[in-house]
Amino acid sequence: QVQLVESGGGLVQAGGSLRLSCAASGSIFSINTMGWYRQAPGNLRELVATISSDGSTNYAGSVKGRFTISRDNAKNTVYLQMNSLKPEDTAVYYCNLRGGVMFIRTVNDYWGQGTQVTVSS
Repeated sequence: QVQLVESGGGLVQAGGSLRLSCAASGSIFSINTMGWYRQAPGNLRELVATISSDGSTNYAGSVKGRFTISRDNAKNTVYLQMNSLKPEDTAVYYCNLRGGVMFIRTVNDYWGQGTQVTVSS
């Protein structure tokens, strides 16, 4: 129904930057929000940032001021610019889309496979 493909993860030194991209494809009828979540070893998956269809954004307190989420509606793509990275940002980052597919009214969550971000000290 919906496929999310993430890219841009990698290894970076503390204080460095990375830019994650997530392109959505498939039978998308509407998108309520797109966003990023992350999961570090031994931890639960947590929200990093989301962006709604009207452009409003929401950030986890730990990343606010360092990360910026943006979107390109024409390409169904969401980006996460990560600056001033810290070792505690190390995690698998998952792209999320909340929306509806063709011919189905129900809004559901769709997830990418995840991309590894590793920040060395």
